[in-house]
Amino acid sequence: MLEMFHVPHDIAVRVAQQDIRSTVEDIFRKMGMGDTDARQSADVLIYADLRGIESHGVSNMMRSYVEGFGKGSINPKPKWKVVHETDSAATIDCDRGLGLAVGPIAMRVAIQKAERTGVGAVTCTNGRHFGAAAYHAQLALPHDMIGMAMTVGGLRVAPTFGSKPMVGLNPIGFAAPTRKEPPFIFDASMSSVAGNKIALAKRLGVPALPGWIAEPDGTPIMDSRPIPDDFLMLPLGATREIGSHKGYSMAVMVDILCGVLSGTGPGYKNRGMASHFFAAFKVSAFNDVEKFKSEMDDFMRALRETPPAPGHERVMYAGLPEHEAEMDRSVNGIPYHPEVVEWFKGTVAELGLKDRLPATRK
Repeated sequence: MLEMFHVPHDIAVRVAQQDIRSTVEDIFRKMGMGDTDARQSADVLIYADLRGIESHGVSNMMRSYVEGFGKGSINPKPKWKVVHETDSAATIDCDRGLGLAVGPIAMRVAIQKAERTGVGAVTCTNGRHFGAAAYHAQLALPHDMIGMAMTVGGLRVAPTFGSKPMVGLNPIGFAAPTRKEPPFIFDASMSSVAGNKIALAKRLGVPALPGWIAEPDGTPIMDSRPIPDDFLMLPLGATREIGSHKGYSMAVMVDILCGVLSGTGPGYKNRGMASHFFAAFKVSAFNDVEKFKSEMDDFMRALRETPPAPGHERVMYAGLPEHEAEMDRSVNGIPYHPEVVEWFKGTVAELGLKDRLPATRK
C-alpha cells in the first residue's frame, strides 16, 4: 500500500494485536455473532491490519459492519447452505452472512474439493462484504495449493467512457506457495484505487491523485485535488489511453464469476448484496510440489534482486512488503490513527464492553 495511506508515525497509536483482536471479537459478539464466527471475522480484519492493508482492516470496516448489523442488512447468525454441488464445484447461499465468517468456510470447501479432484471452485450468493481478498486466497497455502478469491460489491465504478457506475470495485486475491521466500500474495481491486482507500485519504487529509476518480458525469479527473463529496470511481487504468478498458473488462470478468455464475446476477442489479468466487488449485495435480516451490523461490528471489531503477531503493513483489509489515507489527503493535482508537473507545463504552485500548495522545 502506498505510504500516503499509512498513519503518520508522529500521531500513530500502537496497539497490541491481541488487544484490538479481543475488542473486535467483543463487538461482533455484541452484534449477535456466535463465538466461532466472531473469532473468524476478527481474524480476517487483524490479518489485514498486521500486513499493512489498512483499507480493509478495522479502521474502515468495523463502522460499516456495526451499522449493517444495526440496520439488519447483515445476518449475525446465517444459516448458509450449499444449493448446488458437483465433485469439484459448489454454490453457497450465504443467508446475508458477513463474508468475514462465511467466506473462509466457502474457501475451505474449495480446498476440500481440490484435495480430491485437483481443482475446487465455489461461488457464493446472497452474501455481504468479505474483507481482504488476500485472506481467503492465502488459506490455500498450507495445503500446497494456489488460492484465488474474488468478490463483487460496492457499485461505484463507471465503465470506460461511461457516466454512471455499472461495476463494483471487484478485487482479485491470488496466493501461490513458496518454500523459503515469502509467498506471492496479490490483492487488488479492478478500480483505479480501492474504494476504502478513499476513506483513508479523507481521514488523513490526502488529496486524490490524477486518475483516481471522475466527475459525476464520468469525466476523468486528471489532476490532484481534495476528494469531493460527489464523484465516480474510475476503472484500473483511469482512461482509455492508459488502459482503463483492461481494468473495466477485468471487473466485468469478476462480476461474471461471482455474480452471474452464482445466480446472483451482475452487481448493478443487486445493490447491497455481495457475491463471491473462490478457487483452489492443488499443485501436485499439475506438478511436483517441491519442484514448484523451488521454482517459486527462484522466481521471487530473482524479482526482489532485480536492480532498481534510478531513484528507487529496491524491487518488490506482491506479498513481500506485507510480510515485512507483519513481522514488525506482530512485535511492536499495529499503528492506528487516534480518531480510530477514539471511535473504538466510544463504541465499547456505548456497548458496555471492556476497554482494552491505550489512551490517545493529547
